[in-house]
Amino acid sequence: MTTRRVRIPHYAIVKAPGLLCMLYTVSELSTLLRVPDRTLRDWLSMGAPHTRDARGHLWINGIEFATWIKSQRKPQRTRKLERNQAYCLRCNQVVEMIDPKVFRIKGKLVHVRGKCPVCGCTINRGDRLAESVSGITSANDQHLRAA
Repeated sequence: MTTRRVRIPHYAIVKAPGLLCMLYTVSELSTLLRVPDRTLRDWLSMGAPHTRDARGHLWINGIEFATWIKSQRKPQRTRKLERNQAYCLRCNQVVEMIDPKVFRIKGKLVHVRGKCPVCGCTINRGDRLAESVSGITSANDQHLRAA
């Protein structure tokens, strides 16, 4: 059995955690996950957990199969930007903002606007007040102090 990652349809990924702790036949499981029987049999040959009884029938444990599907998913990339960084859509890269200004939106949400050091275009970023750019005064606060 190989440990190669298998491409799983979205519907099967969503439905798999709801599988019960019971044994399913190939046709029952393929109906529940909305995949063809042949696809499910291919997954079994690629390492999905299953057992055969004395008559040669395939049985798939729902919980073990759901765990296998979860292990086949690509790990999610979680790259957080630094407080003074934003993604420039013109340059297609993460850059440090020049002259960032913070605008309060609602509650803890803020809008940070700055300039791209590479191309000079305006770049925007959403953030939370507690995590907003340190040392930068809010443009709304400056307006209120002037009044």
